[in-house]
Amino acid sequence: MISLKKVIRNARRWQKIAAVRIKRISYSRITGKMEVDDNTPSFVAEKGHYKRFAIPLAYLGNKIFLELFKMSEEEFGVSSDRPITLPCDSEYMNYILSLIKRGEAKDFEKVLTNSITTR
Repeated sequence: MISLKKVIRNARRWQKIAAVRIKRISYSRITGKMEVDDNTPSFVAEKGHYKRFAIPLAYLGNKIFLELFKMSEEEFGVSSDRPITLPCDSEYMNYILSLIKRGEAKDFEKVLTNSITTR
């Protein structure tokens, strides 16, 4: 089982990574206009660095997942033609799923959502 300190440390690390991934605004010297650089994609991992999870529908109403979905929407946008990408690694996802499966997520829900949302 992962310690709570490690979860909080990982959450802070993910937040720093997410802050770097925000689309950059570039200033055009020729026109003097502010332009959003749409060519800068959100973080894209190399092939083979993603892990797929099949999550039971009953788990999706959990506050932790709802917060992860909000972060995913902000970072990656919403698309109907590709899988949902969550802004966390597989170790964190396995930990969340194990907590929910054992029914212990309620105890850690507030701590985990606070560690996810603090930026």
